[in-house]
Amino acid sequence: MTVHIHLCTEIPAAPDVVWRAVEHVETHTAWMADAASITFVTDQRQGVGTAFDCLTKVGPLRTTDRMTVTEWEDGAVMGIEHRGAVTGTGRFTLHAEGDGTRFCWSEALTFPWWLGGPLGEVFGKPVLTHVWKRNLDRLRTYVADGQ
Repeated sequence: MTVHIHLCTEIPAAPDVVWRAVEHVETHTAWMADAASITFVTDQRQGVGTAFDCLTKVGPLRTTDRMTVTEWEDGAVMGIEHRGAVTGTGRFTLHAEGDGTRFCWSEALTFPWWLGGPLGEVFGKPVLTHVWKRNLDRLRTYVADGQ
């Protein structure tokens, strides 16, 4: 079983402004409350092939997963593959909407047995949905603050 989460938000800034806020992976810790640290394992910092270890904290649970950028369209799409305790894929998409940007975040994740496996996925989905909704609120603020 895999958890599928898809969330979108409207950000009152042009897509190129929002992209500048998310294209630098190392800054994701500034707006993702669950991303405690990012350590690059490649010299590359942007684009397909960029790889990093992300220490993720949700409540008392902590895991470090290797993440690799698998998709990159400047100003429009960033795709990530998760490998480690939690496996799966993630994707950000940006689309112009009115005077702003529709920013969507999709994840498809599989939990290990020690995080409850399929049962952990059932209980984890509402928790992760709540965390990521807050992250999207934080991203809106991050963009509004000119980051």
